[in-house]
Amino acid sequence: MGNIGREEISGTHDRAIPEKFLDLMTTGWSKDEIDVAPVPHVKQLTRRRALLSAAFPGDTLVIPTGNIRSRTFGAPYEFRAGSDFLWLTGDQEPNSVLVLHPTATGHDPVLYAQPRSDSSTSAQYLDRMDGEIWHGRRHSPQEKSVLFEIETRALGELPKVLASVASSDRLRVLRGYDTGIDGGMERGSLPVTPDNKERDALLASVLSELRLEKDEWEIAQLQDAVDATVRGFEDVARRLRPDAPTSERYIEGVFSWRARVDGNGLGYSSIVGGGPRSTILHWSRNDAVVEPGQILLLDMGVENVHCYTADVTRVLPVSGTFTPAQRDVYDIVYASRTAGLEAIAPGVEFAEIQTVCNRVLAEGLRGLGLLKGSLEEVLDPETMAYRRWSLHGFGHMLGLDVHDCGHARPEYYGSGTLRENHVLTMEPGLYLQPHDELVPEELRGIGVRIEDDVLVTAGGSRLLTEKLPTASHEVEAWLAAQREAGPREPGVDGV
Repeated sequence: MGNIGREEISGTHDRAIPEKFLDLMTTGWSKDEIDVAPVPHVKQLTRRRALLSAAFPGDTLVIPTGNIRSRTFGAPYEFRAGSDFLWLTGDQEPNSVLVLHPTATGHDPVLYAQPRSDSSTSAQYLDRMDGEIWHGRRHSPQEKSVLFEIETRALGELPKVLASVASSDRLRVLRGYDTGIDGGMERGSLPVTPDNKERDALLASVLSELRLEKDEWEIAQLQDAVDATVRGFEDVARRLRPDAPTSERYIEGVFSWRARVDGNGLGYSSIVGGGPRSTILHWSRNDAVVEPGQILLLDMGVENVHCYTADVTRVLPVSGTFTPAQRDVYDIVYASRTAGLEAIAPGVEFAEIQTVCNRVLAEGLRGLGLLKGSLEEVLDPETMAYRRWSLHGFGHMLGLDVHDCGHARPEYYGSGTLRENHVLTMEPGLYLQPHDELVPEELRGIGVRIEDDVLVTAGGSRLLTEKLPTASHEVEAWLAAQREAGPREPGVDGV
């Protein structure tokens, strides 16, 4: 919100503030200057901005990070920087906007950032949405210039800048993050029109496409997020009772504890599906109970401190051993996952991996008696009978977003080919609904998804999630080992 003088951000229940108290609150504060140094990945940030500049010579590019949103009155959501903005700047604070100003040789990037709401203004105390007494110290524009090695100016200069280019046909804006820029009443807003809609969409697509190939620093961040996630799965396994019911809320809380201790928090809403809820793909209410003898599907990921997230799914036999029916379904999914991993390599079409995984799933469903006819018949794209029980694709890209690079054009993603340093998930699944009368009764209510995070390498692929076992007998042995080790305290036991 910037500096607000003596205006108060308040509700109707707040009392008026006396002038003498306002005077008191703006005097008697010491300086709180700090020394800052460039962030470790500052060279990568510079390189990424150069890549974007080269993609749009002569165009003005506007990339906002987003604003703080309210969950309820007086209670904001925790802010999370826009992924494209974060990829280009490294800045995790709200309300900033990156503008690439065109030059004869490329672009001059400028970060427009909100000045501090510190002791130099009454906003330190009065602005409950931004004041530093309420929310803590932020970095000044001058400090951000050092941190991210980018020219940084006060956010108040931005409206004049935007107004000067608002009617240009060489302007591209990343939409959906900043309500003021997208067409609010603020001076310098840039509303969507038929003329600029296509231009802006291409900016979003190119940003996603540039982010597809991860650099060395990003791969390290993803491995860090995966390693924290593995520890979270271990924490859950060590607290999962084999002989008594366990609340899904409790399981969710155990993992959330690890996510907050070892990272920013959750990369997405955790899926904790016990028994028949394992067949609900995006079950996230997590308000039921898992019983001994059932399976437990866990789809969870930690977002690390630089906002890269893991995305991992495992299915555990609560009592310690899969039943024959559970194992039959599990082993089909495991075979599909293994075949898909073997197919991953640079130059392989995304669709080809899907075909490999589907073929194994369809063969398994025929073996269970759920599909009739030849393999070619059940895989026929005109019928896709197998999809009744598999429902989704084999995987998706992974990075700053759990479904990363979602604005990439089809020829670069779903209809394209894999390239070295792509990071994606491998997650085939089968979901035999408890009310599906085409499924034998003993198989109903069994849902299995096995999800790994995979780096495409020059020679094939590397599992980032290799520390979590996947074969059914290995899962049983791992679960037994975790239970024997017993619970640990995240951040206390050194892990």
